Amino acid sequence: MSIATQAFLDMLAAERGASANTLAAYRTDLDGSEEAIGDLAKVSRDDVARLAALWSGLAPSTVQRKSSALRQFFGFALEERWRSDDPSGALPKPTARRPLPKILSHEEIARLFSTAEAEAESGRSAPVRMLALLEMLYGSGLRATELVSLPLASVPRDAPFVTVTGKGGQARMVPVSERAREALSRWMNLRKNTDSQYLFPSRAKHLSRVRLFQMLKELAVRAEIEPARISPHVLRHAFATHLLEGGADLRVLQTLLGHADIATTQIYTHVDAARLVALVNARHPLAARPTSD
Repeated sequence: MSIATQAFLDMLAAERGASANTLAAYRTDLDGSEEAIGDLAKVSRDDVARLAALWSGLAPSTVQRKSSALRQFFGFALEERWRSDDPSGALPKPTARRPLPKILSHEEIARLFSTAEAEAESGRSAPVRMLALLEMLYGSGLRATELVSLPLASVPRDAPFVTVTGKGGQARMVPVSERAREALSRWMNLRKNTDSQYLFPSRAKHLSRVRLFQMLKELAVRAEIEPARISPHVLRHAFATHLLEGGADLRVLQTLLGHADIATTQIYTHVDAARLVALVNARHPLAARPTSD
């Protein structure tokens, strides 16, 4: 990796608060480009144009991501005088349609909760913890990392909110429902490892994202839902979509989800529109009538 690209990554970490995963993704894309065409602080516009052919077999979304990383680097290099020009105009500009997120129906959510609640009635630690996790995923729309890394101090006492540290180290207030507060209270009464600073401790540090994925899929099997359709992010999508269906304002939803750009939140308007189209096609009186030749 060249000195200039390392300086760019250092800037992302220091000034933008980029996470370790974000920095790793940028590093991979920039390293790959330098291996293909040379030092990005010195390559010509023609060199950059060659990337279109080298990336021709990649998915449009992947090309879009790589182009974005390089575009940001060239802008940084120009400002910091690593370069005297900006060759980003030669980068490929694919049009990648963002896929609609997977969602669960209200009936599937009800089955998931019914199973979790019945199992928690045993009073055993693991099912009670699972119910608390489920309530926070679907009831508050938390990301997996945000949930498993919640500090013990975040448990609501008087105010029905938790303070969550999201992407880029950005903190936001997230409401906690009465159901979730009750589930958390039950979990706190059973929670062991009292020396841990985390709400969901484990031997290593706190419950891992991987283990959370596994637990959800195991619950889905018991609720007779295809496990491939379940993940923490799917429950976050369900939280957002069902709130929007219930009349939530898009700006409020943006705040709850911790999206920096409302364009990210607007994907849920497309989900809702797709649902309405499917409803018309399935339920309209003319839907069952054959079309004339």
